Amino acid sequence: MTRERKYPTALGASSPKSITLLGHDLASEVMGEVGFGELAFWLATQRRPSRGEVRVFEAVLAALADHGFTPTAIVTRLTYLSAPDSVQGALAAGLLGGGSRFLGVTEDCGRYLHDVLAARQELPADDAGWDDLALEAVRARREARQLIPGLGHHVHKDGDPRTPRLFEIAAEEGLFGPHLSLFAAVGRVHPRVLGRTLPLNGAGACGAALADLGLPLELLRGFALLARTAGLIGQLAEELRHPVANDIFLSVDLNNLSIPPEPFADGGPHG
Repeated sequence: MTRERKYPTALGASSPKSITLLGHDLASEVMGEVGFGELAFWLATQRRPSRGEVRVFEAVLAALADHGFTPTAIVTRLTYLSAPDSVQGALAAGLLGGGSRFLGVTEDCGRYLHDVLAARQELPADDAGWDDLALEAVRARREARQLIPGLGHHVHKDGDPRTPRLFEIAAEEGLFGPHLSLFAAVGRVHPRVLGRTLPLNGAGACGAALADLGLPLELLRGFALLARTAGLIGQLAEELRHPVANDIFLSVDLNNLSIPPEPFADGGPHG
């Protein structure tokens, strides 16, 4: 006799007369009662967040939603220009650009901070202790010739305005935890190692805040993409009203400069 398979889930389930989500009736207990940010947090953790957690989480989503004509925004507009019948393709094109330079920093920074903290048996008790830990971590990263996630910004050279605001919100809600504490300390001590001062960028601060909320490190980039989806929809909505994609395309296409072929030496870029 064939054994009946079971596929357990605590998320959505349907019957002929109802839909449940996280153990609640979707129509009567969730729709109109639970905000989307709260629901996204709840779905990922399978526990309902506190009001403070929702405020910090939604502040992160707002911080990452849109940042101007970034590559993700431009490619979304250009893909829509090429295939206006595929909104999903345009959005996907922008989201696929979430990597180590844009959006992915959120996950990279959260993981970096977590790894530093996980190697410690006891966490610092004051700012001096956090500074010592951060100094050790930054020096190790520097000696390994690796970049420090969350440091630097191509526009906000003198400070990313999102970072102090996120620090403030987390502190107000009693959620300024060890990841944010270490990140803030990195901001204080890194000039002693690097010989210059770089801003703590908003994407890194968001990664620290999400990690302090206890969200899975493996999903931190997913939350950044969730936020940017809203921004990319906004980019498409604006493209419908005030199109610029064709101008971007023609600016490159009509100003190309033909040059002789330049083969890689020894057969490849790493030869």
